[in-house]
Amino acid sequence: MENFVKIEDITEEKWNFVNEENRKMVDEFIAESIHLSPQTLKQYTSGLKIYFWWVSKNAENKPFHKLRSIDYLKYQNYLSRHGLSSSAIKFKRSAVSSLNGYIETYYGSDYPEFRQYINKSIATPPPQFVHEKEPLTIDEYNHLCEELEKQELWQQLAYIRFSFTSGARRAEVRQLLKEVVKYEPKIIKTENGEVKNYQTHVIRCKGRGVLGKQRKLQFDEDAKIAIEKWLNIRGEDDCQYVFVSKNNGKYKQVGESTFNNWSTLYFEKIVGRRFHPHLIRETRATTLVVEQGKDIKAAQKLLDHKSSTTTEIYVIRKDEGNADEAFT
Repeated sequence: MENFVKIEDITEEKWNFVNEENRKMVDEFIAESIHLSPQTLKQYTSGLKIYFWWVSKNAENKPFHKLRSIDYLKYQNYLSRHGLSSSAIKFKRSAVSSLNGYIETYYGSDYPEFRQYINKSIATPPPQFVHEKEPLTIDEYNHLCEELEKQELWQQLAYIRFSFTSGARRAEVRQLLKEVVKYEPKIIKTENGEVKNYQTHVIRCKGRGVLGKQRKLQFDEDAKIAIEKWLNIRGEDDCQYVFVSKNNGKYKQVGESTFNNWSTLYFEKIVGRRFHPHLIRETRATTLVVEQGKDIKAAQKLLDHKSSTTTEIYVIRKDEGNADEAFT
């Protein structure tokens, strides 16, 4: 099983020990990378600080333009020995590689001997253990919602209801404002009668740059009722967000890690197996296409994928007995 280990972020005191040239180049690179999302910039900043702190302790604190492939190879091996997941190592590799590309492109005349030193000869770590994708069944989803209601975990219930019906990502869900409960619904006529469909305010979704892709998410009546219940229990306060944590007696917008914590503290115990926020998106896609027979394009639009090929990855079909024909 893959060991998910997080290396501690570099403190200001440690960062000040790093070669000044390296610190200035990292600061400039981050400041000029406006094409990256705020979350990616945050992760790149952390990754580069960890890298150059390692350089300061293990590679003579060399300036960035004197580092070579062997230095990076030793760093990547250090990450592997530390127990980082292959995906975490690849992301940190991407941060250093992007910085190298920036230096090579814009400072080639200043450092003519500098070259991108992360190349194919430094193999990326192979994927390790990967959990089998197993979305919730409709019965499991309903049981989860029922148990959260019994335990009066109203905020967690609102999160599950909204995340499922909207198919939204963690970063999108945390942006939801309380004002959505006041929005008028769109009435959709179906064979079984009328259905109320709601839209959120504009939310920053996954995409490049500070603004990313802006769109409105859709949610149903069950989600609206759950959100209203949570807000009524919560009462009046100055925080504009639906999903909050309490600090020094005041509510503030939750971080994305809060949803992971809820998964471990509450959801896993109720469904009796591994649970993570992304599982809700997989469940929504699978339910739409496999259970309800909707076209893959409908799921693609809801989940905000550029291609239906990506959406297909989220749709888990249990094809049993397909190999039987080989034995008949």
